[in-house]
Amino acid sequence: METDTITAISTPIGEGAIAIVRLSGPDAVSITTQLFQGKNLTEVDSHTIHYGKLIDPDTKEVAEEVMVSVMRAPKTFTREDVVEINCHGGMVSVNRVLEIILSKGARLAEPGEFTKRAFLNGRIDLSQAEAVMDLIRAKTDKAMSVALKQLDGRLSGLIRSLRQDLLETVAHVEVNIDYPEYDDVEEMSHEMMRQKTKEVHAEIVKLLGVAKQGKILREGLATAIIGRPNVGKSSLMNTLVQENKAIVTEIPGTTRDIIEEYVNVRGVPLRLVDTAGIRETEDIVEKIGVERSRQVLKESDLILFVLNYNDELTDEDVKLFEAIQGLEYIVIINKTDLEQKLDLEKIKELTDGNPLITTSLIEEKGIDELESAIAETFFAGDIDTGDLTYISNVRHIELLKQAVASLEDAMEGLEIQMPLDIVQIDVTRTWDLLGEIIGDTASDSLIDQLFSQFCLGK
Repeated sequence: METDTITAISTPIGEGAIAIVRLSGPDAVSITTQLFQGKNLTEVDSHTIHYGKLIDPDTKEVAEEVMVSVMRAPKTFTREDVVEINCHGGMVSVNRVLEIILSKGARLAEPGEFTKRAFLNGRIDLSQAEAVMDLIRAKTDKAMSVALKQLDGRLSGLIRSLRQDLLETVAHVEVNIDYPEYDDVEEMSHEMMRQKTKEVHAEIVKLLGVAKQGKILREGLATAIIGRPNVGKSSLMNTLVQENKAIVTEIPGTTRDIIEEYVNVRGVPLRLVDTAGIRETEDIVEKIGVERSRQVLKESDLILFVLNYNDELTDEDVKLFEAIQGLEYIVIINKTDLEQKLDLEKIKELTDGNPLITTSLIEEKGIDELESAIAETFFAGDIDTGDLTYISNVRHIELLKQAVASLEDAMEGLEIQMPLDIVQIDVTRTWDLLGEIIGDTASDSLIDQLFSQFCLGK
């Protein structure tokens, strides 16, 4: 268990009205008291805030005007004594406060170390700790709702319940093997173990069933906007983002590189990528952009394929249709305010049942229909963040997949009447895998790696 006192700036770096320097550890209050001109912080009530001045120990001059919150263990985020110093938000002032605190013996916190201490001190488990980062990085209100429910322990509770079911099953087998003379203990049969493993298997499969939606809510939907030059790709991006991020001109090949932006569409976070128009070109710079566009195409979850209502279908358009076959895509026919030259019946044949939306971006028509089509494609038009427990973390998803495979091995063994003490090896492995999700069986190196991805003051 950690015994030193750590400190870090817990608010974003930059100019602002208020910044917070946080301390956690056994000396958090005493260190701050030595520097604070005001009430004696060692004597104040826990969870109170106090006005005063911070004194530079070298010059004995006032370094900052501050408000200091004192929170005593164990009712704190880390279950240690915690002090939060509210100072002015300028770069100079907040760094000066941090330097003074460090000069009195506190150590600069490692990334995620406050949350790591909360985990090590038993306040939260590993899945809840990861939810803290998800909450910080949430791009939409629905992503935030999913993270809050995980932070609240909904996933942890379900995982613990499944582990307990498996533990009781394994323990029952062990008792039967080690103490066969105990007549009052019901003998574990193949059918009993089959029923229990089947129940746990069904629950994990149910979790994995909404994992795709959960991962999208957490990380965003990688969405590529493709099409020939000058069909309206950059205009579409600007319309969705509601800012002029991309240059819009009548000159083909204007977008030479890839432009990315996050967009909230009906609660679905899109990581929107405006690519260079894919076409044959002799321009070296544009050619590089086109090659990058082809690579983005392969890595996308969703493709928005833009066509021009005012142009006839070209061989390049047909090649693009061929390139996206088997992928999730929506066809957008833009510039419907102009004269029709595009054969819509031919386009419907090529879309192979994928959504087709008509728009006039210059007149802001068709945007609602496009947003509905995006939501329908991945969430049947609605996202339930109320009753469902979403798995959104890639690490969790992989562990659950391994747990399913392990249970299926156990069920296969039961079908061929393998001895129960052999079958229970796979059941025990499932129990271990589920424990890695909440941190009960996670290695120290895994824990260190996870918390290193956190921001410094968290």
